[in-house]
Amino acid sequence: MSNGETRSSGPQYRAGPLIVSAAMIGTGTVIVLAGLAVGGGHLMTATRQWINEMEVPPSELARIKWAQAKAAMNAGAQAWQNGTQAAVPAPADD
Repeated sequence: MSNGETRSSGPQYRAGPLIVSAAMIGTGTVIVLAGLAVGGGHLMTATRQWINEMEVPPSELARIKWAQAKAAMNAGAQAWQNGTQAAVPAPADD
């Protein structure tokens, strides 16, 4: 290296390719967000239509299943506390 040369520290970047890549990343992000909006809107519409076509709304179905679960839990707790025994079948005569 001669006395007139200066040595730089680190790599030298050109601005053009960096600007182009940043623009492409930004454009791609906008396209992805648009795709998510279109797909999400379709899923919401399809789900809403499916729920409206149900005979029993999900909230009512959940209420019914919760009542069934509570009844089963109470029956199981009472059977456990009362100590009821399962009936043992009599041996079959040959």
